Amino acid sequence: MSGASRLTLYSIQQYLSYFALAAVAVAAWGFLLTSEQAMRSMRGDGIVMDMMWAMMDPEAMPAYLTAATVMWVVMMLAMMIPAALPMTMVFHSMHQGRHATGETLLFASAYLIVWSLFAVVGAGLQWGLHVSGYLRGYLLEAGPLAAAVILVAAGVYQLTPFKRACLAHCRSPMGFFVEHWQDGYYGAVAMGLRHGLYCLGCCWMLMLLMFVGGAMSVSTMAVLCIFILAERLLPAGPWVSRLPAVFLISWGVILLLGL
Repeated sequence: MSGASRLTLYSIQQYLSYFALAAVAVAAWGFLLTSEQAMRSMRGDGIVMDMMWAMMDPEAMPAYLTAATVMWVVMMLAMMIPAALPMTMVFHSMHQGRHATGETLLFASAYLIVWSLFAVVGAGLQWGLHVSGYLRGYLLEAGPLAAAVILVAAGVYQLTPFKRACLAHCRSPMGFFVEHWQDGYYGAVAMGLRHGLYCLGCCWMLMLLMFVGGAMSVSTMAVLCIFILAERLLPAGPWVSRLPAVFLISWGVILLLGL
């Protein structure tokens, strides 16, 4: 195969990887929009409607946790695939062999497995808050006290050294791969898991803000998705973490003062 042909094949493989990830993200956002609409109306039938009814009855724990886990996994796919794309693109650009597409998808899949495991924790926390009476309405929003605590905690976490260290790894794809590179399929999985853990350390507290805007609120998911992506792509500086921290803490304090 000529050099030009190899380059063309590599380009096709590269775009196939990105298209596969984008297709999953689009499907996830579509499912979330359908779910929010079903939760607002509570009318209709089918599996989505069954899941919404299940999440209205926290006393039925197995059905609730099953439905909530599915929702949280889909939420993580929708929000974190865009955040993973910059790192995934750098990973793919460092491969020009015949296994490039497979290793890229393994890297991304391992990253998403970390967030899917977090989704199980998120679903359990949602059930705990709901059954205790801290979530309300069809969007499953936290009451003022719980929302204030989450906001202040998220703001404080933005200022911690651990948050900054994890964010530094997420903001520097090339630096991450230089430090942690491993060859082959195993290496792709190992690096995907490691990147997922750094990303989890960076963003787990932000995900709890879903309870402030509503666990079923697609607009809240979209705002968080944009913010998480912006943290990675905008120029570095203290404002990246400090300004959002001040905003979150101030919002939480205002809610507390209003109680």
